[in-house]
Amino acid sequence: MAKRQLNRRQNWRIEKIQGERAARAAKRESSALEALEGGDLGPEQHGLVIAHFGVQVEVEAQEGELKGQTFRCHLRANLPALVTGDTVVWRAGNQGIGVIVAQLPRKTELCRPDNRGQLKPVAANVDMIVIVFAPMPEPHANLIDRYLIAAEHAGIRPFLLLNKADLIDDQNAPALNALLDVYRQLGYPVLEVSAHHGDGMQQLKEQLNGRISVFVGQSGVGKSSLVNSLLPEVNLRVGPLSELSGQGTHTTTTARLFHFPGGGQLIDSPGIREFGLGHVSRADVEAGFIEFNDLIGRCRFRDCKHDREPGCALLMALEDGRVQQQRMNSYRSIIASLPESSY
Repeated sequence: MAKRQLNRRQNWRIEKIQGERAARAAKRESSALEALEGGDLGPEQHGLVIAHFGVQVEVEAQEGELKGQTFRCHLRANLPALVTGDTVVWRAGNQGIGVIVAQLPRKTELCRPDNRGQLKPVAANVDMIVIVFAPMPEPHANLIDRYLIAAEHAGIRPFLLLNKADLIDDQNAPALNALLDVYRQLGYPVLEVSAHHGDGMQQLKEQLNGRISVFVGQSGVGKSSLVNSLLPEVNLRVGPLSELSGQGTHTTTTARLFHFPGGGQLIDSPGIREFGLGHVSRADVEAGFIEFNDLIGRCRFRDCKHDREPGCALLMALEDGRVQQQRMNSYRSIIASLPESSY
């Protein structure tokens, strides 16, 4: 069914209602914070944001007598938006409540634009982005490439993970193998696993040990099932694919951080079907296609669009197989989706 288009007045009314709700929530939060700071608060200490709930976050104490305990914390008004993986300075209050007083600098951050085009951090201080996909819902190179560009832009190591390998059959195997071969040839680490049957899970644990990783990917690819297999005590809710669309249903509603017993941390992010790149430039996109590195700047014309211009280094590489058609199609699609200000 086609999505119903809203007129300008309806959009205005929706935004007005949402704004009023946000203002009421902010007022309640301010009152709660005033009451909390009017009481006795513990000393300042370091903490780790392990989940985000609207105007509050869940913080795990990193030092002292409270180390390892979690607290639902309010944020002082002058603080920027916090995300899972942030390290903070906070003070403990009563009954498992606390106040965050400062955000510590981020080493890395994974960002994406929200529905209004505003840049929104997804996770902070991450070492590795695990791009999860599966035979169903059908994987798309364009979405994988968007994540790879975001990883390159953020300076975070990417890792490609095909889950539900038990669903590979004679019908979908050729397309999946062709998709994976492109990334293997480029040198990206690729692993096939089955959270349901346990195949490949030990190899995955070895990749995650000692790292701070974030799972990203469409809804329905089995990210929650992977977390449940890696950490059985977590027991995340798992949703089925929609019979009508073949798309996944959202079961993870907020990014949450988990600890591995042997070291390392994992952030499970909500599934998304699109990953906008409105915050990057054309040069950033080209840098995300690592096979272009030795080709960019070698075209005959400085303003080459890599479309049909004579002397285009990318087109010549496409002809002789140094660039795959799948990747070229993805590149052109992503460039076409960028706002004009990105050029």
